[in-house]
Amino acid sequence: MHKSGFVNIIGNPNVGKSTLMNCFLGEKLSIVTPKAQTTRHRIIGILNDENYQVVFSDTPGIINPKYRLQEQMIQFIKTALEDADIFILITEIHETFEHKKILEKLKKPELPVIVLINKIDLAKQDKVIKKSEEWKKQFPDWYVLPVSALQGYNIMPVLDKIIELLPESPPYYPKDQVSDKPVRFFISETVREKILFNYNKEVPYSVEVAVESYKETDDIIRIRCIIYVARESQKAILIGHQGKALKIVGTQARKEIEHFLGKQVFLELHVKVSKNWREDDIKLRNFGYIQK
Repeated sequence: MHKSGFVNIIGNPNVGKSTLMNCFLGEKLSIVTPKAQTTRHRIIGILNDENYQVVFSDTPGIINPKYRLQEQMIQFIKTALEDADIFILITEIHETFEHKKILEKLKKPELPVIVLINKIDLAKQDKVIKKSEEWKKQFPDWYVLPVSALQGYNIMPVLDKIIELLPESPPYYPKDQVSDKPVRFFISETVREKILFNYNKEVPYSVEVAVESYKETDDIIRIRCIIYVARESQKAILIGHQGKALKIVGTQARKEIEHFLGKQVFLELHVKVSKNWREDDIKLRNFGYIQK
């Protein structure tokens, strides 16, 4: 008997969705930063075993969109609400999840829902118990468990529950596949992650990264990335005095890309202005936010 299914992870921004999926997979597929709205795409991570295949889906955080890019990010969440075999709703000890429309969509009798109260390593035990009881009282049919995705606490019981709930099915993807995204996607996301870590205010949210060229030889992989920003002032900030700020991003990204690819990398970063790209459907389609 073989089991397979889609497990879609949803929640507010900055609750640890990406950390959770990376923890399940045992490797980093989704970028993780302290900033909200780090995840922009729907990212598939595939956990394979001889007897099962779990297809995890990490989605952007649930927000009220302010511009076209964010509207498209919400579309990824809506798609995730339609095609799941199991839902993981991740929340925090001090958070109130108030998205009533989403909660109503999850209340289908045939749809298993797992509520994970994350970051309990930062909370007192009595508050963890109280929050768990609140969720169980409101949704008695849902499986509620406190976890720490960062520390790996209670993750195995969650995985055991997921495997128990999976429907019988052949695998959806080849057993040696770990994601539906190409290597270029993970390279661009790694560069964007380092920008999120190194810059503040509006700059990280005005940035998009594209891999312009990827050339592999026996000794080295040569990668050229274009970092798009919305304004000239952001370009100046990103590059920094004598290019020092951009060099820090490049060094950090190169080291992580080398670890990911297992080979020496030469990474070029160039910054271009693409005015108002976050509101431009053609550019959003080119960046993969609108399906072609």
